[in-house]
Amino acid sequence: MIHTSSTVCIPIVTKVPRHIAIIMDGNGRWAESKRLPRVSGHAKGLETVRTIIKACAMQGIKFLTLFAFSSENWRRPVDEVSFLMRLFISALEQEIAHLYTNNIQLRVVGDLSVFEPRIQKLVHYLEIKTEGNTGLILTIAANYGGRWDILQATRKIAQQCIDGGDIQNVNESSFAEHLAMAYAPEPDLFIRTGGEQRVSNFLLWQLAYTEFYFTHVFWPEFNDVELGKAISSYRERERRFGRTSAQLTQKS
Repeated sequence: MIHTSSTVCIPIVTKVPRHIAIIMDGNGRWAESKRLPRVSGHAKGLETVRTIIKACAMQGIKFLTLFAFSSENWRRPVDEVSFLMRLFISALEQEIAHLYTNNIQLRVVGDLSVFEPRIQKLVHYLEIKTEGNTGLILTIAANYGGRWDILQATRKIAQQCIDGGDIQNVNESSFAEHLAMAYAPEPDLFIRTGGEQRVSNFLLWQLAYTEFYFTHVFWPEFNDVELGKAISSYRERERRFGRTSAQLTQKS
């Protein structure tokens, strides 16, 4: 299913966001604040992932997208990257039964070609295993970057034109069909933990009209209560999509 862009038409606004996207920031700094190795923060952060998945499912949120590993994270220390890869494998292996029994569909977006074959096979297996699930759609962004996403979509369209397609048929909607998350509506709510206030090359196309929520709480300490605060903040927003407040009042 292709969802129309919020700059093309006005999406339906609901009290509970349909799609929440999260940058899970602050694992390393949480660990350092407790005089623990940075990798301890990543392990603790995985526990938070499970908590937030459960909380989103219980609140009826349809799409949850987690930024697990960016294309820029390869710049981190080798030992930390190696640990993150092992943690990724462990998480995939451990969550197979949990995802299936809880009716959660898993998607992984990003350039997976750089990952070792074991990770690629696990991802493929889990996506196939859960594709029939009808509950929460959980997307993990791994080796993902917003600019990479736009570039890979552009390459696909360029190839279509080389193969005889008409460039005049390329518009915003047809372009969006080639993005990695064409199956999901644009995020209603973007959350970043850890105190930073930037999007860090995450979903650059899709965040055009998303509501932003930043918190100083480190990801390992982010829980269902903190998620509730973010959703409460979202409910207080006036989502105009280019319209005036008066127009919204007249409509209601």
